[in-house]
Amino acid sequence: QVQLVESGGGLVQAGGSLRLSCAASGSISSDSIIGWFRQAPGKEREFVAAMSWTGGDTYYEDSNKGRFTISRDSPKRTVFLQISNLKSEDTAVYYCAANVRYSSKLYVADYWGQGTQVTVSS
Repeated sequence: QVQLVESGGGLVQAGGSLRLSCAASGSISSDSIIGWFRQAPGKEREFVAAMSWTGGDTYYEDSNKGRFTISRDSPKRTVFLQISNLKSEDTAVYYCAANVRYSSKLYVADYWGQGTQVTVSS
């Protein structure tokens, strides 16, 4: 079983930056992909970024390249999502996920955190 706990969300002004953290515990396979999704009000949950749990491969939704950076602190078993130049459309609940994979033209995952709210004020 895998447990994921997000933190770092909050209210931020447009143009600002934020770093979200995801603390992982439990048994995570070395070939697992860990990532971030977000869900804005009234919208479907969407993939943001992901990276390999032990390697250096990273994956980004095309529209997020440049402003979003995913990274990892392996000894602390923590994954980060740095968001820069925040925009009002970034307002969403951000979820950490484990065992992310691409299936039937969608990114899916086996394990999810509870989410952290990011609100961008203009």
